[in-house]
Amino acid sequence: MTPNLQNPEGKQFRLVKFFASASFVVLVIFSFPFSLAISQKAKEILLRSYENYALLVGQNLNHQVFQNFAIPVLRRYGQIRLRDEDQQELMDRIVQNTIHGFKIDLVNIYDIEKGVVAYSTDPRLIGQEVKRTPGYEKAVQGERSSRMISETEDLWGLNVKIVGGERKLQTYIPFRGAHPYLGSQNYVAGVFELIQDMSDQYESIVRFQYLVFGLSILIMGSIFVALLLIVRKAESLIEQRYREQRELENQLHQAERLAALGEMVAGVSHEIKNPLGIIQSTAELLAGLPDADDTQKRLSGVIREESGRLNGIVTEFLDFARPQTPNLQETSLADILKKNLSFLEPELEKKGIRLEHNLDGRRFDLRADPELLYQAFLNLLINAVQAQEGGGVVAVHVTRERNAHRVEITDQGNGIDEENVTKLFNPFFTTKEQGTGLGLSIVKKIVEGHNGRIDIQSRPGEGTTVVIRLPR
Repeated sequence: MTPNLQNPEGKQFRLVKFFASASFVVLVIFSFPFSLAISQKAKEILLRSYENYALLVGQNLNHQVFQNFAIPVLRRYGQIRLRDEDQQELMDRIVQNTIHGFKIDLVNIYDIEKGVVAYSTDPRLIGQEVKRTPGYEKAVQGERSSRMISETEDLWGLNVKIVGGERKLQTYIPFRGAHPYLGSQNYVAGVFELIQDMSDQYESIVRFQYLVFGLSILIMGSIFVALLLIVRKAESLIEQRYREQRELENQLHQAERLAALGEMVAGVSHEIKNPLGIIQSTAELLAGLPDADDTQKRLSGVIREESGRLNGIVTEFLDFARPQTPNLQETSLADILKKNLSFLEPELEKKGIRLEHNLDGRRFDLRADPELLYQAFLNLLINAVQAQEGGGVVAVHVTRERNAHRVEITDQGNGIDEENVTKLFNPFFTTKEQGTGLGLSIVKKIVEGHNGRIDIQSRPGEGTTVVIRLPR
């Protein structure tokens, strides 16, 4: 099971990660209606501006046609007949002069009595019957109206289509004139229809809509990435703290077990040590008797030798059991290691092991207990020597880190399986045929008593490296 699954805080941060992903999806979904609303508002503003534009042109047309066409033609001809070439040319001239400079595609003037197109800037439409749209009917009643027309939509029922995705504004405006008998009273004499092309502006609004949507996605994506990075960083910190907490808990449990084990070992060792001393002294006494023969002396020697070995084991048990409280003093790490190497030099020469170190001319000062560190390093160096009976190299290198001295002791032995590396500091665990398995436990106890740390790196066939960090 991974730490995340066991750690409630890890679950919380997975929930935050899910929330970040869900938030991104929600923001993307809502950014589309947001951009759509903005573009729709822009379209409404564009449509309103074109409507106002068309009304302005329509009012100008109404005035020009009434003053410069209707009144003069009635005075001269007595009636308006746009089929006459002279009246048609006059109307066309007035309309063209009025809409000149304005973006008007088409102007139609409807005869509401006959229901036909009386005049158009497109001669093909003149005389065509009007299509009675709601906009036209409103204009007949004196109300103006506008609507946007798009592609494939018929105009006027005359099979004239808007193609290519164009957008045009169709505006109906009543044509008002003064009644000849009622004076100033206005009446609806006809209907103006204006067609304006707003395709370019409409396309700009569509592009703006895409731009807003794209920017929304980009901004939301940036926020999501930033949030995701924060969540991942926080999650990694939580996992690291969780692992540290688990490690501290394991160390606490290990310390509790070792404390109980130490009490038991101390009691047993004291009980063994007293009779062991009697056995050893008795064997010496028997060997020194005047009438002792060679067999008695040989057996007495065996007893002394084995009792001495057993005494060493008991002493190691006591070293493991008793509290290792360092007697801190200013000392040189290099001097301690040199003392270890001098002691082991005959054994190194005997086994043909070459020694490498970087201790000459250096001290690496620190506050420590030199006797305990000597014991710890001696244990590690003896392990390195025993790991390569057929010769090889033992390397001792000390370097300065930011707040610690780093000591590396490396051998070229057979290495240790990964499964066993994690068990090396367990009391009574050993990969040797002989030994109590307490050596590395004692070393770890001494190192941690100096607020240091010890790690072992080893792979089968590649040797072993022990790394110790001691505070400077």
